[in-house]
Amino acid sequence: MRSEAAEIEALKELVPELSEKLVGTGLATALDGAAQHVQSENMSGPERAAVLLLSLGQKHGDKIWNALTEDEIKEVSIAMAGLGQITVELVEGLLVEFAGKMSAAGALMGTYDSTERLLAQFLDSDKVSRIMEEVRGPAGRNMWEKLSNVQHGVLAAYLKNEYPQTISVVLSKIDPENAAAVLGILPEDLALEVIQRMLKMGSVQKDILDKVEQTLRTEFMSNLAKTTQRDSHESMAEIFNYFDRQTESRFMTNLEENDREAAERIKTLMFTFEDLGKLDAASIQTLLRKVEKDRLPLAMKGASDTLRDFFLQNMSERAGKMLREDMDVMGPVRLKEVDEAQMHMVNTAKDLAASGEIMMTKSRGDDELVY
Repeated sequence: MRSEAAEIEALKELVPELSEKLVGTGLATALDGAAQHVQSENMSGPERAAVLLLSLGQKHGDKIWNALTEDEIKEVSIAMAGLGQITVELVEGLLVEFAGKMSAAGALMGTYDSTERLLAQFLDSDKVSRIMEEVRGPAGRNMWEKLSNVQHGVLAAYLKNEYPQTISVVLSKIDPENAAAVLGILPEDLALEVIQRMLKMGSVQKDILDKVEQTLRTEFMSNLAKTTQRDSHESMAEIFNYFDRQTESRFMTNLEENDREAAERIKTLMFTFEDLGKLDAASIQTLLRKVEKDRLPLAMKGASDTLRDFFLQNMSERAGKMLREDMDVMGPVRLKEVDEAQMHMVNTAKDLAASGEIMMTKSRGDDELVY
């Protein structure tokens, strides 16, 4: 049987793997669970974590520190500052227990990363991304960052049923831009009362903040991850983007007769071929370089004069002349082929926007739709 010293040396060799396994897990769950049988039963999870991280030092503990949220770092730092003198026996006991838990045969640890890697083995990347987006919930390292990434309408719908003082605490913790958007959606009387409370609000006591955060985590965030987070109008607008113009016109006309408000919302969210005319000069030139050369004249055959002129203005004189010649040589073309070419250009623009190469908007004003 190996000595405790040998176990500790073995642990140091395991550290890169242990750090990898810790990424994405809660601090208390990962470290408190691993050290539950140590000598001192009175030590809290953050205290045990503090001892382990002190022992690992900067070299071996760096990955673990980087995986913690700001709140977890504060919690373990407070515990670390109050540790005082720690005996060698306690340190060894913690390290041996931790190594035993993490390296034991058959031991498993479920994390977001391990789940994503498993799904990637039998699902395509797009499906994995969609599933993990719902499982993870909104992006962010702590509760307030996550709230800032929740759809404004969803957050407002939840908050309108809360007390004004609770709403004021929440909005004071998220970024101002999102707070403004949520206030604009709340009923006017409630929004005004919240603003008054925010103006009079001093520093919030930690225990009150903790209670609000815990309520949000259990009642809001946990349910949010289990429900569809995407607005149904956004999904339908994307479907309409793939219709040919005759099918789109047929469905849109029928929808306008039965639900004009929904039809207008979908129109607003759709990004059409004509909307390419709202791209800036740099973006349209990037798009022209990426579009397949045989698709451009075909798409331009069905473009409005305004949009056609816009494209030509952003091309060299030689390229513009060649485009006109190609369009003239084509003669009459099928509407379906024009729709397909235009859809190809729109989808290429969306791909470029997703990769950050261009900025795609619905208008040149403040009301932007970025894909």
